[in-house]
Amino acid sequence: MAISVDPPDVSEHLRQKPGYTFTFLSDPNTEVIRRYDLLHKAGGPKEHDISRPAEFLVDRSGTVRWENFTEDIRVRPRAEQMLAAARAIQW
Repeated sequence: MAISVDPPDVSEHLRQKPGYTFTFLSDPNTEVIRRYDLLHKAGGPKEHDISRPAEFLVDRSGTVRWENFTEDIRVRPRAEQMLAAARAIQW
């Protein structure tokens, strides 16, 4: 799933445009984003608060098993890296 500060209609458009099939959640008040300590104050257009880029692998019990944080939206793990991390976890 993806979580962003965008309103639900914008999130839905961003999900549909490239054909993603996973869930996009809207967090305009940054409640979940703050819980994961991902708030990038004034990091968005017109200095709006946004989320720092991050990826998590979470097991069925809700335990975070792997995480990746970056300050640069252009720097993301490749699918192969995430799959390797998932394979290495003792689920």
